[in-house]
Amino acid sequence: MADIHVPKLNNNDTEYLIVEWLVGNGKPVIAGEPIAVLETSKATDELEAGETGYLHHAAALGTLIAPGALLARITAEAAPPPAPVSDAPEPVASEDASGQEDAPVAEPVVTAPARAAMEELGVSHAEVASLGLAVIRRTDVEALASRRTGRTAADVREDAREDVREDVQGDVRGDVRESAPEVVPGDVLEDVPEPVAVAGAHRLSRVQRAVARAVTTSHGTIPAAYTVVRFEVGPLLERARGLSREVRRPVGLAELFVQAVAALHPAFPLFFASLDGDRARPADAPRVGVTFDMGEGLYVPVVHDTGSLKAIADALMRYRLAATEGDFREKDLTGANIAVTLHTDADVILAIPLIFPGTVCALAITSPQPELVLAEDGTVAARTVANIGLAYDHRLINGRDAALFLAALRMELHA
Repeated sequence: MADIHVPKLNNNDTEYLIVEWLVGNGKPVIAGEPIAVLETSKATDELEAGETGYLHHAAALGTLIAPGALLARITAEAAPPPAPVSDAPEPVASEDASGQEDAPVAEPVVTAPARAAMEELGVSHAEVASLGLAVIRRTDVEALASRRTGRTAADVREDAREDVREDVQGDVRGDVRESAPEVVPGDVLEDVPEPVAVAGAHRLSRVQRAVARAVTTSHGTIPAAYTVVRFEVGPLLERARGLSREVRRPVGLAELFVQAVAALHPAFPLFFASLDGDRARPADAPRVGVTFDMGEGLYVPVVHDTGSLKAIADALMRYRLAATEGDFREKDLTGANIAVTLHTDADVILAIPLIFPGTVCALAITSPQPELVLAEDGTVAARTVANIGLAYDHRLINGRDAALFLAALRMELHA
């Protein structure tokens, strides 16, 4: 008999929500087969069976469970195992942890992204309950809102955001919150403190709260410096089109920069290290985080396999799909030792990326821009350029190191 305890999935949460059992209680299971889905503050993650046998649930669907708690047991025979007597920590909300998960639940489990969507789109609990689903996901809420109005989910979502902006701006203009800091146009939502006991105030989603913690830690603990250079990227864009046909996957600047950054790991190991007191701990391999902001929160999934352009393109294509739904696994979001941020807005000419806690630098690439230059013969020529910036922890990396890294990156991209 083997016990399955909940692993620690991230450093942000002390408990996770059991949103789905993938193998029924008392059913056969094969080693390596996904058995349950847990939701953290930023992702959902599947847990796998470590052995082959019969799975017996030890925690109920819809309960919160702490890292280290007993989730399930696997036995060689179909008969249920005796009640556990170990000292392992009990699941949070363990009143329902009877191992009888298949018993019907009175209320549906509403995931955190779904709760945020309900608040955002004005969908009531009664409406989601009427679906008759055991687990309510964000897509279910968006479909409800869309059917109610006859408009697409994206349109409804944008209307709701606009309502929130107007409400918050109206509250600020009306001096309702006398003690609140001055709010200027353009950053109303970001500057609203939490909690705010004002009707119409925007409450941060769980994803955005996780982002806020990372930003606060980064700005409070990492003395950052920044170096930016200009790259000609026209030839890269032309090369990317050819590579897309060659690897039969979408290839753009994101894929090429991830590949080039990873290739610099042997020559610049400190750029992929982590700082522990007065020691730098090098990474055994490059793992490149790539930022995605699809309007539902900032995600930084990690490209773990940088061995080929096809593997990189596969990973980024999967992450683009996941970013539209917030459907990441926790392991997608952990393990980066460097980050790459691409800006697609043509008006952005400078962007200083966040250095994520645990890493020492991050790269930002702005949108390609046309530029006129003087050729050697004095004629005017056109080229396509982008500003490539490197934010770095000044305790470990100096300005000269950053310039050398960016020069090597340019050579790698044009090799």
